[in-house]
Amino acid sequence: MPLGFYIIMAAQFCSALADNALLIVAIALLRDMASPAEYEPLLKLFFTVSYVALAAFVGAFADSMPKWRVMLISNTIKIGGCLMLFFGIHPLLAYAIIGLGASAYSPAKYGILTEYLPHRLLVVANGWIEGLTVGAIILGTVLGGLLIRPDVAGWLSDLNLPLASTPFEAAVSIVGVLYLLGALFNFYIPDTGVDHKPLKRNPLYLIHDFNHCLRLLWRDKLGQISLAVTTLFWGAGATLQFIVIKWAEQQLGLTLSQASMLQGVVALGIAVGSILAARFITLRKAVTVIPLGIAMGFAVFLMLAVKDRTAAMLLMVTVGALAGFFVVPMNALLQHRGHILMGAGHSIAVQNFNENLSILVMTGGYALLIWAGLSINVVIVLFGLFVSASMFLVQLRHNANQRTFDSVALLDDRAH
Repeated sequence: MPLGFYIIMAAQFCSALADNALLIVAIALLRDMASPAEYEPLLKLFFTVSYVALAAFVGAFADSMPKWRVMLISNTIKIGGCLMLFFGIHPLLAYAIIGLGASAYSPAKYGILTEYLPHRLLVVANGWIEGLTVGAIILGTVLGGLLIRPDVAGWLSDLNLPLASTPFEAAVSIVGVLYLLGALFNFYIPDTGVDHKPLKRNPLYLIHDFNHCLRLLWRDKLGQISLAVTTLFWGAGATLQFIVIKWAEQQLGLTLSQASMLQGVVALGIAVGSILAARFITLRKAVTVIPLGIAMGFAVFLMLAVKDRTAAMLLMVTVGALAGFFVVPMNALLQHRGHILMGAGHSIAVQNFNENLSILVMTGGYALLIWAGLSINVVIVLFGLFVSASMFLVQLRHNANQRTFDSVALLDDRAH
């Protein structure tokens, strides 16, 4: 791999690490403010709203200038959100600004790979980026949990960092340094020399073009199955983050800092499942993993019976591994069909829109359940039933598609 690829990876790692660490710090800030419990999942909702609201525009924006500049602008927006949090702006609003930067960062991050690298290296490059992102999720949640620990918070206060008079301000400052480091790497990302399309000034044209791509992928016999699975997965994964925190506190007696470590264990399981899927599942066999999605929903029910931390860690690794094993082949299938039908950039925009809309709906639904006063055990049962039932319906849809037309045969001419 050329040096520029490793610089891209370093920039992505710093940015994703800061995103995930700041989520835990923001939750702690909400609790310090004695905010209602339903505000916590709303953090994810505010973060992802830009992905949905601006889906028709961020792809065009990313293609209108060198990708390193788009990534730099996006990171600068994230730094602005971090500063808002530092100066006492409400965490929901500050995290929404960080989400705005992240929504513009995503198409640039993936788009630069297709511009910079030869086609023969794209699969390997995407694997590295996805693995690095999982690593950032694990380390970011662990870092966020460490930053809010009382002993670490006290140590941070003793450092007398400039302008940081409280432990929370010190924690936010450290996360801000990660964003600054990512922005520094952005300056050294090479310009690929690719001609860029001028940004269309007519928003109606961009919306119409995006809507066309959206319908095209949902009507494709394989595209609709893979898109349905990945859409469900990301919505369920985001909701599970908050379920695990509340469950670990109430069922296992863990603090927020300790519960955030348990989130990292789920991400570790996803990494294990992803590696196994890459080793054993071919693109043509991608749809055969759908039953594992059904099994993941039922595995969540076991959370009700777990009482000790060791069993909890084993269960979280198992749930994560099931998730990683079934979503990675489906994601590869979705990228393959999207590239053939409309090109990589438009496909990523459509995928981001659907997956983040799912996050909005599912985390919003979870917030409503908490606001209604339902116990976490009832929420776990409803969540597991929803995931298993949804995956079962996707399986039925695929079976119906196969009876009318061998949709998997669509892979034969381009599977390799």
